[in-house]
Amino acid sequence: MTAPLLRPLAAALLFTSITGALAAGAAPASRFDPQETFAPFAYPQPATAMRDASGKPGPLFWQNRADYAIQATLDPAARQLSGTETITYTNHSPDALDVIWLQVEQNRYRTDARGAFGGDKFPTEFTDGEHIRSVEVEDASGHRQKAAWVISDTRMQVTLPTALKARDGKLKLHITWDYTVPGEFGGRTDWNANKQGNIFEMAQWYPRVCVYDDLRGWDTQPFLNSEFYLEYGDFDYRVTVPADMIVVGSGELLNPQEVLTKAQLKRLDQARHSDTTVMIRSAAEVTDPASRPKQGGTLTWHFAMKHTRDVAFGASKAFIWDAARMNLPGGKTALAMSAYPLESAGDKAWGVATQNLKKSVEFFSRTYFPYPYPVAINEAGTAGGMEYPGITFDHKKAAGPVLRMLIAHEIGHTWFPMIVGSNERRDAWMDEGFNTFVDVYEAEAFDGGKFAPKRDSEYAPGKGTPAEQIAAILADPDAPPPMTYADAVKEKYRHPITYFKAAFGLVLLREQIIGPERFDPAFRRYIATWAYRHPSPSDFFRFMASDTGEDLDWFWRGWFAHNWQFDMSVDKVAPTQGDWSKGADITVSNHDKLVLPNTLELTYADGSKRDVRVPVETWMQHTSYVVHVDGDQPITKVELDPKHDLPDANRNNDGEWEN
Repeated sequence: MTAPLLRPLAAALLFTSITGALAAGAAPASRFDPQETFAPFAYPQPATAMRDASGKPGPLFWQNRADYAIQATLDPAARQLSGTETITYTNHSPDALDVIWLQVEQNRYRTDARGAFGGDKFPTEFTDGEHIRSVEVEDASGHRQKAAWVISDTRMQVTLPTALKARDGKLKLHITWDYTVPGEFGGRTDWNANKQGNIFEMAQWYPRVCVYDDLRGWDTQPFLNSEFYLEYGDFDYRVTVPADMIVVGSGELLNPQEVLTKAQLKRLDQARHSDTTVMIRSAAEVTDPASRPKQGGTLTWHFAMKHTRDVAFGASKAFIWDAARMNLPGGKTALAMSAYPLESAGDKAWGVATQNLKKSVEFFSRTYFPYPYPVAINEAGTAGGMEYPGITFDHKKAAGPVLRMLIAHEIGHTWFPMIVGSNERRDAWMDEGFNTFVDVYEAEAFDGGKFAPKRDSEYAPGKGTPAEQIAAILADPDAPPPMTYADAVKEKYRHPITYFKAAFGLVLLREQIIGPERFDPAFRRYIATWAYRHPSPSDFFRFMASDTGEDLDWFWRGWFAHNWQFDMSVDKVAPTQGDWSKGADITVSNHDKLVLPNTLELTYADGSKRDVRVPVETWMQHTSYVVHVDGDQPITKVELDPKHDLPDANRNNDGEWEN
């Protein structure tokens, strides 16, 4: 109720007014069953010697490895990318492998692609997909022979002439391929037009080995629209482009002296020692032939990156390019860079992108885990926002707070899932949700919080606090739980559930259920434990419960495995034994399947206030409970969750005033 607070004339009058108001607003029938909410949680993946009950890699843990050497050529006039690659694949598993599966995701643009039948508009532009020209297998002795392969949608199975032996067997795959670069970003690669030259955003651009793991063997989910699950390894790649183009790519540029001018080399070195942004190639130089080391012909850009699952690059003759130093823990440094066209320049737009990137990476590094790569890059194109190791594609028209949010979110994916390599194609909430969670605190820290609080719900825009927006999502009977298979989540719910609800669940864990003093070190240890590995949902659940010392089965079930609602009420406020000097008895009830710890804020006749915590364990045996509070004066107001931190479905029964 929202009636104004009046000081009581007498204790009896107060008691009558409160109980009368409560009777008038009687609570609905409860859907809460303690035996259901607190039943043992069935973890999706069992604990084994591979992944133990503490949520850590077990004594028999293994993970396969894929290292890549790639040589690619971009023909911007023909809009074609062609290449050869050598994949060195190491089989650490206990199984001999007769075949190797790879992703060939440019086939998503074919008219007969499985992903073209899901009801979404993407793609509106089709190509003839990935052309595999040859596949050869090289054994440990160096002998090469042709291999048979079969393509099914966005996957390719290569049959090995001889099975790859278990436990450290190694071979090399040599593949030649090409494809037409589409003009639509939906598949996370595209070209887009600009006045000074087209921009090419190149991702999913080479055949990539699927993951073979202890959970499913070959994980060969087709690319419908959800993201990635890839093995870790080292990459050495070269991209040949017309000499008038600039290339920015994942990892470190190994041959700057061959592809940059002397002035640019000097500026790049200056940027390595500068906290302010240094212009490597200015707007005025974009149309100046002297800003390239040669005119005509081609140049090959050589990059390398270690301990990564993937690489991507952007290329254009329209790029303005700037950079600044990032200061990392332990005295280490790395480079923040931005590449963008003239249309995106200016201090209200991409002119501040590198500083935004620098601040975000520095925050994530000191708070969670040090940034592991030598360079972090923003590239401007038509991607609304898309992340890859060491490089992000953000929209060239983004500016101001929107651009800052994009940069923080996309580079935040370095930690989830680039470092902590969860399966985005199945468990998108462990990717987008975890990253949105760390974004919440990055927004609070950025320039004193001028862009905080971070809000992510597109489901109920403008509907109050984040908790109140979440309550609206939970009330929707069609909303799926976060643990729904990624491509089965309708677009209407993808952001509210996969991003926002999953992130809010971690906020609840940190701020309401566990507390920062236990959550924060456990979360950092989780990141360090699973860095460059593939945790499952069960690994995360087990790790956080074990490391924080909390039985969280009830929360995993209610928040992640289901979309249960939360509704707690104050039913009665009375003086103990009819005498306020003996304290107060406050009856609270839980009406729905989700439980959460809650706070009762009590206001006394003299205006003083007191908080009383109602823990989750209250509901293990009860649907209603009388909370006794010692005191010696009348209570004039009782309110549950006074800061509105919890997604309560019915705030009308959360507090009572005298009237």
